[in-house]
Amino acid sequence: MKTIRRLYFYAVAIISIEVVTWGVINLLRSIFSADKITNDASTLAGALALIFVGVPIFLIHWLWAQRVSAKDDEEKTAGIRAIFFYGILLGTLIPAVQNLLALINRTFLTTANLYASRSIVGGTQTWTDNLIAIIVNLLIAAYFWRTLQNEWRTLPETESFAEIRRLYRFIWMLYGLMMVIYGAQQALNYAFTLSAGNVLGVLGRETAVNAIALLVVGAPIWFFSWKILQDVLTESAEQDSYLRLGILYLLSLGGVITTLTAGGNLIYFLLMQALGEGKKIAEFVQDIGGPISIGVPFAIVWAYYGNWLNQQFAFDEDSPRRAGKKRLYFYILSFLGLAATLFAVISLVSVMIDLLFTRAYLSSSGFASALSTALGALAAGLPLWLLTWRPVQADALAEGSVGDHARRSVIRKTYLYLVLFASVIGGMISGGTLIFTLINSALGGGVSDVAKSALNSLQVLVWFVVLLTYHLSALRMDGVATADTLEEKQKEFKLVVLDDGSGFAESVKATFAKRAPKLPLTVVNVNDGISADLQADAVVMSGSLAMNTPEKAGAWIRSFNGIRLIVEDELAGVAWMNDSAQAADSAKAMAEGQRVRPHASRAANGASAWTYIAYVFAALFALQLLFMLTMLGVSMVTGF
Repeated sequence: MKTIRRLYFYAVAIISIEVVTWGVINLLRSIFSADKITNDASTLAGALALIFVGVPIFLIHWLWAQRVSAKDDEEKTAGIRAIFFYGILLGTLIPAVQNLLALINRTFLTTANLYASRSIVGGTQTWTDNLIAIIVNLLIAAYFWRTLQNEWRTLPETESFAEIRRLYRFIWMLYGLMMVIYGAQQALNYAFTLSAGNVLGVLGRETAVNAIALLVVGAPIWFFSWKILQDVLTESAEQDSYLRLGILYLLSLGGVITTLTAGGNLIYFLLMQALGEGKKIAEFVQDIGGPISIGVPFAIVWAYYGNWLNQQFAFDEDSPRRAGKKRLYFYILSFLGLAATLFAVISLVSVMIDLLFTRAYLSSSGFASALSTALGALAAGLPLWLLTWRPVQADALAEGSVGDHARRSVIRKTYLYLVLFASVIGGMISGGTLIFTLINSALGGGVSDVAKSALNSLQVLVWFVVLLTYHLSALRMDGVATADTLEEKQKEFKLVVLDDGSGFAESVKATFAKRAPKLPLTVVNVNDGISADLQADAVVMSGSLAMNTPEKAGAWIRSFNGIRLIVEDELAGVAWMNDSAQAADSAKAMAEGQRVRPHASRAANGASAWTYIAYVFAALFALQLLFMLTMLGVSMVTGF
């Protein structure tokens, strides 16, 4: 109930303060623009309406939140309160930066004797519009920043605030990096356009000016936000942060994928020119400028953040978990490389089949385009697949604990089954197409080039069968090696089941027979006593026996230093708790006359659910950012 109430008050507060902020901005813009007052009364009326409605709503909800947090530590340290503070800072500072970018961009354009309307943002605004927005947003941000700093000094527990602050810093880093990448790409693309002698063509001088403005604003934001994130790496919480690991994964994977895609496109243009497309040098230089301008910035991102990703792996002292983190990175790249390689091989064979049936294909532009596309994809995909698949396969074939962990990895199983799934579905589609073509032709259907269509479907089917066979053999080898290793380990494990005569041992034996048949069990009746010579690696007992241990077995159980596996059962007057926090919540619920929920679980390590919600939104933001950059690259290369 408190969570819902908290969400309501903070959501209304953040919406109402944004309404007030932009109401004040529009009011001041109307005051300092005489034509807006005389010619656009609705703008002034709208601004006043926003202020008159927003101010009282904000004050009611914000003052309530402040009063409650001052009295209750739970309210003070709530994750939703941290999200509110850092969310309002983003909601005010990012618009201030955007207006600063617009102001600088138009100033640079005007200085270069270019139209200010060609600015990348705010082309139709004036310097007073931007200054008003900057000042008002900075004033609001200053108030909440000061309040937040005071909050930090009085927080009894800082975990939730620390998580949201980390997310806040990474958002700024990604925001600055996006501007730097886009600015660098535009600058490089303009350089190729300039060298091609086409300054007044597709790209004008405003492209270079816009790029400079993006770099001037974005580079300091990226530098200082990243520096702050690096300065706190001495803290164990930062080294163990999954948010940091996820961002580094995103940047490294985004960098390598975009770089290789741009490289494949570059090879495509080079091959097209070599195969006689006959473009002029200026046009050719401009064509290759697109993929190069995209590939170079993302290659730098890949190299830089890939190095930091490796260092992040090294922070984990648990070697199996560290290897698992690396494994995820390699399998993602391996899958992408395999997909690109398969596409390239199928395309190459298809070109050969077309040449076999149509000699005129040699003189057509389709031959050069299809061949260049296939070779470009092969040049990008095959090395990526080999460089990533061979190390993980070597780990899986290794003996000892390294190979055992690699073969049993959920990541590897997911990869192999995903490839098997794609192979089966692809084989079904290509096989169905082949059968349809043959039957339709036999029945007199109007299929042109039956032989060519059948051969294309057949070669696709063959490649999917090869893919299926190879990965199925890898999966079987994993299964055989893992089964032998695990069976030996299970046979050596000494497990004792403590029975009190209630039938508990029979139910345990039946369950183990289904789920762990190779595991030897030794059943001991505690009512007869336990021999001092009994050796065990672990014992299984019921909750009732753990709470009421017979005297004959009590000494042995107390002296046992192994793992006790306690199975919950219906024991009157006992409710099993996961931790002290759950015990406190349950006791409070009992005092209020509610039913105790002994099996309710909390989030891992006590983290707030709002922290994970914030992570979800951060991931969505990061994915959107990656998608925007990827689409930018595609549009720059293809011209769409």
